[in-house]
Amino acid sequence: MPNIVSEAGLQTRAGQWWDSIPFLTSAVVIVCGVIYLICLLVGYDSFYEVCFLPEAIVSHFQDEACRSFTGIGDKIPPGKIYRIYTSIIFHGSLLHVLFNMLALVPLGSELERIMGSIRLLYTIILLATSNAIFHLIIALVVAHNPFHPFEHLMNECAIGFSGILFSMIVIETSLSGVQSRSVFGLFNVPAKWYAFILLVVFQLLMTNVSLLGHLCGILSGFAYTFGLFNFLIPGPSFYTAIESSSWLCTIFWKHLEKLVFVDAAEGDNSSGFDSIIFG
Repeated sequence: MPNIVSEAGLQTRAGQWWDSIPFLTSAVVIVCGVIYLICLLVGYDSFYEVCFLPEAIVSHFQDEACRSFTGIGDKIPPGKIYRIYTSIIFHGSLLHVLFNMLALVPLGSELERIMGSIRLLYTIILLATSNAIFHLIIALVVAHNPFHPFEHLMNECAIGFSGILFSMIVIETSLSGVQSRSVFGLFNVPAKWYAFILLVVFQLLMTNVSLLGHLCGILSGFAYTFGLFNFLIPGPSFYTAIESSSWLCTIFWKHLEKLVFVDAAEGDNSSGFDSIIFG
């Protein structure tokens, strides 16, 4: 006979674990999980349409320039700038989405409790944008350098949330103030090198992962912690105004208690494609 007590205990602990996850973090997990499930059910695997592809982004701006200067915009297909954001919510396999979401839960929960839900959402959007800019610049420089052009990066199709996760690792490590971090419980490394060590470890242990995507996540994380994005970050009043707005309360009223919505005041403010790479 099945052990009813054990099954009930597991369900209770799982429910308590899920209820403890703040709103935005749980929302990202749900969105990424549902998108993967829908792709699986309908057999969608054309990730080259939604991945971050430097060549497609460059062509977008070339098309925009052509629209502006030639007046033949109607003959040019829509641009692909949406890839900057769709690429982070699509995943290529069950292990891919599972690993990323399991890594997001502790990282996202900690940062959401520090920043608040709205500020973390803004930060994720900012990091996705800066990751894409770094990725595009590095790919262009490597592809067009006069010494040894390497055009593969321009056609590398990257998907997954892990670029944002690497940014979060850098930010959370900086906010925690710790001097060292443990790598899978095996050995300790200086905190400032922790993200780089993980970058190397994942590159060695896993195949088909985006080295450049992860590296750009680290660069964005350091740019954020060094204050280089401060001019793009609104003041506390911006987040407070959104969090106290009546429409937000109306939308989430039935879910705030369950999903642990964190406001800023609660937080502690101290194919022509070479490959599809999992980020």
